[in-house]
Amino acid sequence: MELYGRVAVVTGGTRGVGAGIARAFLRAGATVVICARRPPEAPLSGAEFLPLDLRDPAALGPFFDAVAERHGRLDTLVNNAGGTPPRLLADGTAAQHARVLELNLTAPLAASLAARPHLRAARGSIVMVGSVSGGRASPGSAAYGAAKAGLESLARSMAVEWAPEIRVNTLVLGMVRTELARLHYGDEDGVAAVGRTVPLGRLAEPAEAGEAAVFLASARAGYVSGAALHLHGGGERPAFLDAATCRQRGEGDMRGEPG
Repeated sequence: MELYGRVAVVTGGTRGVGAGIARAFLRAGATVVICARRPPEAPLSGAEFLPLDLRDPAALGPFFDAVAERHGRLDTLVNNAGGTPPRLLADGTAAQHARVLELNLTAPLAASLAARPHLRAARGSIVMVGSVSGGRASPGSAAYGAAKAGLESLARSMAVEWAPEIRVNTLVLGMVRTELARLHYGDEDGVAAVGRTVPLGRLAEPAEAGEAAVFLASARAGYVSGAALHLHGGGERPAFLDAATCRQRGEGDMRGEPG
């Protein structure tokens, strides 16, 4: 098991993508500590849960010190905690949007700073969990998209500043089928319809996000730092492909039109 003997912290690891990442690290042999403000509804077998409010900077240093003291080291920090309620910009206040930025950008920065001494000692790594929302327009979640764009930029700069002791990468996620998917995509028919817009024909599973995160934390990615690994099933099919009449007739490919 490629992460045997390693210790990983997964923020927001109690459900959804975070739980999928935690389970993948456990399968790879790592000791896994998950944290969130509230314990999981169902215990995550094999993982240790410690309560933590990532938006409380004073709690972060003692948290990571306790993990390192308890387990002897800290090899990987997965900054997964985040999210946003659907909200158009004009429907929210500046303070509400700022809280989204705080959870999705400021908190991962603060957690990384607090974990840095222990990660340096282990020559470990940080995996930021980003989103395709950071690379395109995100109506209804603009603050979230802005935060994820900033997170990817932060990871690139961090990878340079903290090299060679700590590798830093971003796992850029597309749509993932979690227990909260219905809030964004609707019922099963809605989830299936949204999945058909993805080139691979479906949403990702949390376990697939987990396997990608394990790769970034493992020795197989020993020369990978400052990178963004996109896990989005091929992205989004460009709308013009379905709108262009020449494409519908199978024409235009060899006549100078954009390909």
